[in-house]
Amino acid sequence: MPTTSAVDFRATSRAQDAVRILLIIAAAAEPLDHPPPDDPAINDAVAVLESQVRLQKLDFWVRNPDFLANELLEEYERGGDAMLLDQAADILESDEPDVRLYPMMRFLFGAYEPLDDALAILRSGNLVVRRKRGSAGRVSRHDYYLTRSGRDTADRIVRDAPVFAYFVHRTRLVARFSDGYRGTHLKDRQYQQDEYRNTVIGDHIATIAPRVRARLREHRGGQPVTAA
Repeated sequence: MPTTSAVDFRATSRAQDAVRILLIIAAAAEPLDHPPPDDPAINDAVAVLESQVRLQKLDFWVRNPDFLANELLEEYERGGDAMLLDQAADILESDEPDVRLYPMMRFLFGAYEPLDDALAILRSGNLVVRRKRGSAGRVSRHDYYLTRSGRDTADRIVRDAPVFAYFVHRTRLVARFSDGYRGTHLKDRQYQQDEYRNTVIGDHIATIAPRVRARLREHRGGQPVTAA
Protein backbone atom coordinates (compact mmCIF):
# COMPACT_ATOMS: atom_id res chain seq x y z
CA MET A 1 0.00 0.00 0.00
CA PRO A 2 1.32 3.49 -0.80
CA THR A 3 2.68 5.45 2.09
CA THR A 4 2.25 9.14 2.64
CA SER A 5 5.17 11.48 3.09
CA ALA A 6 5.51 14.25 5.65
CA VAL A 7 4.18 16.84 3.20
CA ASP A 8 1.00 14.81 2.86
CA PHE A 9 -0.03 15.80 6.37
CA ARG A 10 -0.09 19.54 5.65
CA ALA A 11 -2.98 20.97 7.61
CA THR A 12 -5.33 23.80 6.81
CA SER A 13 -6.39 26.55 9.20
CA ARG A 14 -9.96 27.13 10.35
CA ALA A 15 -10.09 30.33 8.29
CA GLN A 16 -8.84 28.54 5.16
CA ASP A 17 -11.39 25.79 5.68
CA ALA A 18 -14.20 28.32 6.10
CA VAL A 19 -13.30 30.18 2.90
CA ARG A 20 -12.89 26.95 0.91
CA ILE A 21 -16.19 25.52 2.12
CA LEU A 22 -18.00 28.80 1.43
CA LEU A 23 -16.64 28.85 -2.13
CA ILE A 24 -17.61 25.21 -2.71
CA ILE A 25 -21.16 25.82 -1.52
CA ALA A 26 -21.44 29.07 -3.50
CA ALA A 27 -20.23 27.32 -6.66
CA ALA A 28 -22.20 24.07 -6.34
CA ALA A 29 -25.42 24.95 -4.49
CA GLU A 30 -28.73 24.88 -6.35
CA PRO A 31 -30.59 28.21 -6.51
CA LEU A 32 -33.68 28.55 -4.32
CA ASP A 33 -36.73 30.37 -5.63
CA HIS A 34 -38.36 30.29 -2.21
CA PRO A 35 -36.63 29.57 1.14
CA PRO A 36 -38.17 26.83 3.28
CA PRO A 37 -41.08 28.21 5.32
CA ASP A 38 -41.20 28.51 9.10
CA ASP A 39 -37.42 28.74 9.57
CA PRO A 40 -36.34 32.34 10.28
CA ALA A 41 -32.63 31.45 10.19
CA ILE A 42 -32.83 30.66 6.50
CA ASN A 43 -35.54 33.05 5.35
CA ASP A 44 -32.95 34.85 3.23
CA ALA A 45 -31.37 31.69 1.78
CA VAL A 46 -30.64 31.95 -1.94
CA ALA A 47 -29.26 28.46 -2.65
CA VAL A 48 -28.81 25.04 -1.05
CA LEU A 49 -26.26 22.26 -1.33
CA GLU A 50 -27.89 18.99 -0.34
CA SER A 51 -26.10 16.33 1.70
CA GLN A 52 -22.89 16.16 3.65
CA VAL A 53 -21.76 13.31 1.40
CA ARG A 54 -21.78 15.59 -1.63
CA LEU A 55 -20.00 18.40 0.21
CA GLN A 56 -17.29 16.03 1.46
CA LYS A 57 -16.72 14.54 -2.00
CA LEU A 58 -16.50 17.95 -3.65
CA ASP A 59 -14.06 19.03 -0.95
CA PHE A 60 -11.96 15.93 -1.60
CA TRP A 61 -11.45 16.87 -5.26
CA VAL A 62 -10.61 20.47 -4.31
CA ARG A 63 -8.04 19.27 -1.77
CA ASN A 64 -6.59 16.50 -3.95
CA PRO A 65 -5.71 17.87 -7.42
CA ASP A 66 -4.21 14.53 -8.50
CA PHE A 67 -7.54 12.71 -8.03
CA LEU A 68 -9.37 15.51 -9.83
CA ALA A 69 -6.94 15.31 -12.76
CA ASN A 70 -7.54 11.57 -12.93
CA GLU A 71 -11.31 12.12 -13.16
CA LEU A 72 -10.79 14.69 -15.92
CA LEU A 73 -8.80 12.08 -17.85
CA GLU A 74 -11.58 9.56 -17.27
CA GLU A 75 -14.10 11.96 -18.78
CA TYR A 76 -11.76 12.74 -21.67
CA GLU A 77 -11.49 9.03 -22.48
CA ARG A 78 -15.28 8.67 -22.45
CA GLY A 79 -16.10 11.65 -24.64
CA GLY A 80 -12.94 12.90 -26.30
CA ASP A 81 -13.34 16.52 -25.16
CA ALA A 82 -9.84 17.97 -25.61
CA MET A 83 -10.56 20.69 -23.04
CA LEU A 84 -10.67 18.02 -20.33
CA LEU A 85 -7.25 16.75 -21.37
CA ASP A 86 -5.92 20.30 -21.25
CA GLN A 87 -7.39 20.87 -17.79
CA ALA A 88 -5.79 17.67 -16.49
CA ALA A 89 -2.47 18.70 -18.03
CA ASP A 90 -2.66 22.14 -16.43
CA ILE A 91 -2.92 20.45 -13.03
CA LEU A 92 -0.30 17.74 -13.56
CA GLU A 93 2.28 20.02 -15.20
CA SER A 94 2.10 22.46 -12.30
CA ASP A 95 3.11 22.06 -8.67
CA GLU A 96 -0.53 21.67 -7.58
CA PRO A 97 -0.36 17.95 -6.72
CA ASP A 98 2.39 18.82 -4.25
CA VAL A 99 1.78 22.29 -2.82
CA ARG A 100 -2.03 22.24 -3.07
CA LEU A 101 -2.44 18.77 -1.60
CA TYR A 102 -4.40 18.64 1.64
CA PRO A 103 -5.16 14.93 2.17
CA MET A 104 -8.30 13.70 3.84
CA MET A 105 -8.69 10.65 6.04
CA ARG A 106 -10.49 7.49 4.96
CA PHE A 107 -13.51 6.70 7.07
CA LEU A 108 -16.40 4.25 6.74
CA PHE A 109 -17.95 6.07 3.80
CA GLY A 110 -14.81 7.36 2.14
CA ALA A 111 -12.87 10.60 2.46
CA TYR A 112 -14.00 12.69 5.39
CA GLU A 113 -12.93 15.83 7.22
CA PRO A 114 -14.70 17.31 10.26
CA LEU A 115 -16.27 20.58 9.10
CA ASP A 116 -17.83 21.78 12.34
CA ASP A 117 -15.24 24.50 12.99
CA ALA A 118 -15.44 25.90 9.46
CA LEU A 119 -19.24 25.79 9.49
CA ALA A 120 -19.31 27.50 12.89
CA ILE A 121 -17.39 30.43 11.41
CA LEU A 122 -19.76 30.60 8.44
CA ARG A 123 -22.82 30.33 10.68
CA SER A 124 -21.58 33.04 13.04
CA GLY A 125 -21.36 35.40 10.07
CA ASN A 126 -24.80 34.29 8.79
CA LEU A 127 -23.16 33.07 5.58
CA VAL A 128 -24.12 29.37 5.61
CA VAL A 129 -26.73 27.61 7.75
CA ARG A 130 -26.72 23.83 8.14
CA ARG A 131 -29.99 22.01 8.60
CA LYS A 132 -30.46 18.36 9.57
CA ARG A 133 -33.13 16.35 7.76
CA GLY A 134 -34.82 13.18 8.94
CA SER A 135 -36.92 11.92 11.78
CA ALA A 136 -36.38 12.29 15.52
CA GLY A 137 -33.25 10.43 16.57
CA ARG A 138 -32.20 9.63 13.01
CA VAL A 139 -30.53 12.22 10.80
CA SER A 140 -30.73 11.18 7.16
CA ARG A 141 -29.09 14.22 5.58
CA HIS A 142 -27.45 17.57 6.20
CA ASP A 143 -28.32 20.46 3.89
CA TYR A 144 -26.27 23.65 3.60
CA TYR A 145 -28.14 26.87 2.91
CA LEU A 146 -26.25 29.79 1.38
CA THR A 147 -27.70 33.06 2.63
CA ARG A 148 -27.80 36.32 0.71
CA SER A 149 -24.90 37.52 2.88
CA GLY A 150 -23.03 34.33 2.04
CA ARG A 151 -23.52 34.92 -1.68
CA ASP A 152 -22.39 38.52 -1.35
CA THR A 153 -19.31 37.46 0.62
CA ALA A 154 -18.39 34.78 -1.91
CA ASP A 155 -18.80 37.31 -4.72
CA ARG A 156 -16.52 39.77 -2.90
CA ILE A 157 -13.88 37.05 -2.50
CA VAL A 158 -14.07 36.34 -6.22
CA ARG A 159 -13.85 40.03 -7.08
CA ASP A 160 -11.55 41.52 -4.44
CA ALA A 161 -9.37 38.77 -2.91
CA PRO A 162 -6.77 37.55 -5.44
CA VAL A 163 -5.07 35.56 -2.68
CA PHE A 164 -7.97 33.10 -2.98
CA ALA A 165 -7.96 32.99 -6.79
CA TYR A 166 -6.77 29.37 -6.83
CA PHE A 167 -9.69 28.17 -4.72
CA VAL A 168 -12.15 30.26 -6.73
CA HIS A 169 -10.99 28.61 -9.95
CA ARG A 170 -10.77 25.14 -8.47
CA THR A 171 -14.16 25.15 -6.71
CA ARG A 172 -15.81 26.33 -9.92
CA LEU A 173 -14.12 23.58 -11.93
CA VAL A 174 -15.18 20.91 -9.44
CA ALA A 175 -18.74 22.29 -9.39
CA ARG A 176 -18.99 22.18 -13.19
CA PHE A 177 -17.48 18.74 -13.36
CA SER A 178 -19.89 17.30 -10.77
CA ASP A 179 -23.00 19.19 -11.81
CA GLY A 180 -26.10 17.00 -11.75
CA TYR A 181 -24.55 14.17 -9.72
CA ARG A 182 -25.61 13.23 -6.21
CA GLY A 183 -23.12 12.66 -3.43
CA THR A 184 -23.43 8.87 -3.59
CA HIS A 185 -22.44 8.92 -7.27
CA LEU A 186 -19.36 11.03 -6.51
CA LYS A 187 -18.46 8.69 -3.66
CA ASP A 188 -18.72 5.67 -5.95
CA ARG A 189 -16.44 7.32 -8.49
CA GLN A 190 -13.81 8.03 -5.87
CA TYR A 191 -13.99 4.46 -4.59
CA GLN A 192 -12.98 3.20 -8.03
CA GLN A 193 -9.39 4.24 -7.28
CA ASP A 194 -7.44 1.47 -5.51
CA GLU A 195 -5.44 3.91 -3.39
CA TYR A 196 -8.65 5.46 -2.10
CA ARG A 197 -10.57 2.22 -1.58
CA ASN A 198 -7.70 0.33 0.06
CA THR A 199 -6.60 3.01 2.50
CA VAL A 200 -6.95 1.78 6.07
CA ILE A 201 -9.77 3.52 7.91
CA GLY A 202 -8.26 6.38 9.90
CA ASP A 203 -5.27 6.84 7.58
CA HIS A 204 -4.75 9.63 5.08
CA ILE A 205 -5.49 8.80 1.46
CA ALA A 206 -2.21 8.75 -0.46
CA THR A 207 -1.40 10.73 -3.57
CA ILE A 208 -1.82 9.18 -7.01
CA ALA A 209 0.07 11.94 -8.85
CA PRO A 210 2.84 9.70 -10.31
CA ARG A 211 0.30 7.26 -11.74
CA VAL A 212 -1.89 10.02 -13.19
CA ARG A 213 1.12 11.74 -14.76
CA ALA A 214 1.99 8.42 -16.40
CA ARG A 215 -1.57 8.19 -17.67
CA LEU A 216 -1.34 11.67 -19.18
CA ARG A 217 1.98 10.72 -20.79
CA GLU A 218 0.27 7.80 -22.55
CA HIS A 219 -2.29 10.16 -24.03
CA ARG A 220 0.54 12.28 -25.34
CA GLY A 221 2.31 9.42 -27.02
CA GLY A 222 5.03 9.12 -24.42
CA GLN A 223 5.85 12.84 -24.23
CA PRO A 224 7.23 13.58 -20.74
CA VAL A 225 5.01 15.34 -18.22
CA THR A 226 7.10 17.79 -16.24
CA ALA A 227 5.76 19.37 -13.09
CA ALA A 228 6.58 23.04 -12.61
